[in-house]
Amino acid sequence: MSELVPVLKEPERKRKGSRKLLAVLFLLFVILLSVLFFNSSISKITTITIEGAQYTSKSDIQAAAGITAGDAYFGVSESSSEKRIVKALKPIEEASVSKSFPGNVKITVKEFPVVAFELSASGEMTAIMSNGTNVSALSDEFLMDKPVLSGWKPDDPNRAELTKQLGKISEKQLSDLSEIIPDPSKAYPDRIKIYTRTKFEVVTAVSLLPEKIEALNAVIETQEPGKITMLLADTYVPFNSNASENMESDQKETTQ
Repeated sequence: MSELVPVLKEPERKRKGSRKLLAVLFLLFVILLSVLFFNSSISKITTITIEGAQYTSKSDIQAAAGITAGDAYFGVSESSSEKRIVKALKPIEEASVSKSFPGNVKITVKEFPVVAFELSASGEMTAIMSNGTNVSALSDEFLMDKPVLSGWKPDDPNRAELTKQLGKISEKQLSDLSEIIPDPSKAYPDRIKIYTRTKFEVVTAVSLLPEKIEALNAVIETQEPGKITMLLADTYVPFNSNASENMESDQKETTQ
């Protein structure tokens, strides 16, 4: 007697059409959510905070960054905004732009340090930064710890180099300098005359200032007020010395 062979069930075919339909529906759902998200206030910049600016207006910084409330949050490039700020605004030395979700942008700037003050042609007191940029002074109280530049032409290259060198001097050393005027000679076209708040008169050169500043401070701290010459040779003559010594010192300076 022969055995009956069981009938094998035919495997069910996968419903490819259903899977495709689900994929399409899912894709449409993602697109719909994206459209709703990018058109909602959550995807927009709502708050812009600016910190670190004293001599530059916040509106100028924001305009230079190219960021306004309502812009797309993910459309803002931090690095591009930072470069635009530094390039467009001379008082700004560094800029940092950071984002925090949802919709917050923080701009932090670092301005070049103010190293001196100057009276403009219109009679306005302006602050001079270490890169030579002139900005409106905030108040007269800053005159107490910065020198005033007098008699300088705006396009004088020695003036620009002077502000650069002043930026390398410590706040304590800078605070004793009261006035700096150009005093060029044949040997030293960049020669300057400095008056200090400790009643010293100093003759030196812009190019020599970085190497002479420490020696200058040593004389000021240990000697009574007088005239200091720091060029090829360094000399010091107190103001209470006799007239012949002063005359001899002046004659030496004319040859330097």
